[in-house]
Amino acid sequence: MADLGNPQNTIDVLKRYQFTFQKKFGQNFLIDPRVLEKIIRAAEVGGDDFVLEIGPGIGTMTQYLAETAREVAAVEIDDKLIPILEETLKDYDNVTVIHGDILKVDVEQLVQEKNQGRPVKVVANLPYYITTPIIMGLFESHVPLDSITIMVQKEVADRMRVGPGTKDYGALSLAVQYYARPEIVANVPPNCFIPRPAVGSAVIRLTRHEQPPVSVKDERLMFRLIRAAFNQRRKTLVNALHNAPELRLSKDRITETLEEMGLSSNVRGEALTLEQFARLSDLLAEGAED
Repeated sequence: MADLGNPQNTIDVLKRYQFTFQKKFGQNFLIDPRVLEKIIRAAEVGGDDFVLEIGPGIGTMTQYLAETAREVAAVEIDDKLIPILEETLKDYDNVTVIHGDILKVDVEQLVQEKNQGRPVKVVANLPYYITTPIIMGLFESHVPLDSITIMVQKEVADRMRVGPGTKDYGALSLAVQYYARPEIVANVPPNCFIPRPAVGSAVIRLTRHEQPPVSVKDERLMFRLIRAAFNQRRKTLVNALHNAPELRLSKDRITETLEEMGLSSNVRGEALTLEQFARLSDLLAEGAED
């Protein structure tokens, strides 16, 4: 099968199948071999690896992965791409195409079947609208992961790695940094894709922590506090947490807890580090037990 990293080969396949890009799936296919090779290198894919690819498109990156990995499972939601993938990947006996929505696939079971429960490497060129649910779904389900190497919108990649006090800092930054070490490995301009997206992209590698960098008694409570803090990021933390109905916290209780931590009652969520959110969570949990 022709190398799909060559733009002309990609165009030929799309024409032959009269494929039309679906806006609802956020489809932008990568057509730059150098970027494809960078992704494979950044993901550190080797001959013993089982790789989960999300959104293979017409199979461009899948071909590169199949040349390097022991086995690849590629999950594609668009039924119009399934016959194309059957053709473009027919020469690879180490690839399984799964037609489905990654948010509904039992990744845990897949990892058990294909990799005996050992940590897997995830590689993806993700549609922007669904980047956060996919990443958080993988982390929160505690699927055995080695790393996630993904192409995302540049500003989303920036958001994953920034710290407190910056405009991009938010719930996604804290969640990603709790579970993994983020590292941007390449910036990718719009002309590397068909069709060209309106914004620049970046490849970011999220290397799973063996142990989270902070210990917290109740992970779910901490993330509920973080989400509440950033749902109303212009408000003070006291007001943002008090306004979150699922938390049922009084202003006095939040203010007292912040004072115990040496923080002002006027502080906003965007000023707190991951360690401070963990401490806040533990103190509020203790108060609830009293």
